Amino acid sequence: MSKVKIFADSTSDLPAGWASEHHIGIIPLYVVFDDHTYRDGLDINPEQLYSKVDAIGSLPKTTAPSPKDFMDAFAPYIERGEEVVYLSISSHLSSTYQNALLAAGEFPEGRVHVVDSLNLCSGIGLLVMKAVGAAQQGKSGKEIAALLEDCRSRVETEFVIDTLEYLYKGGRCSGMQNFIGSLLQIRPVLKLVDGTIIPAYKVRGKQEKAIQQMLDNALAQKDRMDDDLIIVAHTMAEEAAQKLAAILREQTGVREVALAEAGCVISSHCGPHTVAIMYMRKS
Repeated sequence: MSKVKIFADSTSDLPAGWASEHHIGIIPLYVVFDDHTYRDGLDINPEQLYSKVDAIGSLPKTTAPSPKDFMDAFAPYIERGEEVVYLSISSHLSSTYQNALLAAGEFPEGRVHVVDSLNLCSGIGLLVMKAVGAAQQGKSGKEIAALLEDCRSRVETEFVIDTLEYLYKGGRCSGMQNFIGSLLQIRPVLKLVDGTIIPAYKVRGKQEKAIQQMLDNALAQKDRMDDDLIIVAHTMAEEAAQKLAAILREQTGVREVALAEAGCVISSHCGPHTVAIMYMRKS
């Protein structure tokens, strides 16, 4: 039996049921609409979030768990004599990592290992499953943290955004860019590089064209893919995600291609009908 408890936060967007099945602790971020605060994945889901955005006309804010949230989550395992490994959303995107470090400092040295994933969404999920596998093999918290730090730069993530509207509402593009983009049917594709989201390229036309380009990019790297897992994540786009997953299962040698629905944090920034492919390169 492993003596290491693996934690992630709600932005890890694991496939349904995996957190329970693999005994992964999930610490929720917060989604804030005016004076109402909700725990991501517990008090609010993406469908409810989109309904609120449509009704209010503005996006919520997302905030990190507090140091106390982390301390409350970690304490029962530390008291039982276990170690904790917590994998956070990229420190470039949230203060979650810093708050977890503050919490770790309240426990005896070496008992809580906080790792900056430098990733988001199911890209974190890929790393979480590496941690779970290492814990099952009896690795120590220190060894698991070192493994994650070695793996994190090899995660590849691309998102096809269906509409610029949410990027505009979130202040990530101008009103003119939103207007022209909508008029010309421009589909932006975002990529994660060194823990930061960057525009990778734009595809003009139907979303299927942009998704096909993203798929082609992934398949061009199939010989370099880690053999364990690919995750196709989506926001309210299950049919498109299922089609992508089926092709990836057929055309790669990866053992498992899983589907995940992105949670409220990703949904609030990218909007509905976003589709993403996440995989890890071989070492």
